[in-house]
Amino acid sequence: MMLRYANLALLVLFPVAWFAPLMRAGLLPLFGLSEISVVSGLQSLWQTDVFLALIVTVFALFAPYLKTIGLALVQYRLASPRILPALHVLGKLAMADVFLIALYIVIVKGVGMARIETAWGLYLFSFCILASLAISIMTARKG
Repeated sequence: MMLRYANLALLVLFPVAWFAPLMRAGLLPLFGLSEISVVSGLQSLWQTDVFLALIVTVFALFAPYLKTIGLALVQYRLASPRILPALHVLGKLAMADVFLIALYIVIVKGVGMARIETAWGLYLFSFCILASLAISIMTARKG
């Protein structure tokens, strides 16, 4: 029962994580930092690179949310447990997005031309992805 509630909580936490600041970035240490969220990053990306924006949208928004909805359907016996392997793949796609964000932070910090600070939204987004992964593993073992 707790797994169901934890999974349903992710349906609220994911959208919060999408709008929460992932990082604060600025050009050189002299200028102020602007906050970047998943949504604000996607808005910028749609204006410059539509193909990459589409990929990131699938990884950051659709994959984790569809996985959470699918898992809820399995938990409430509205879908077959046979879809769990597909949901696991969606979870891996969502985890790839967290990896890409971390990689961008490391690369930009290494260049030294910009200043980046991680923000609480990155931790919330990472928590949601990892919690979703744990919930799906526990659901598969239970069923």
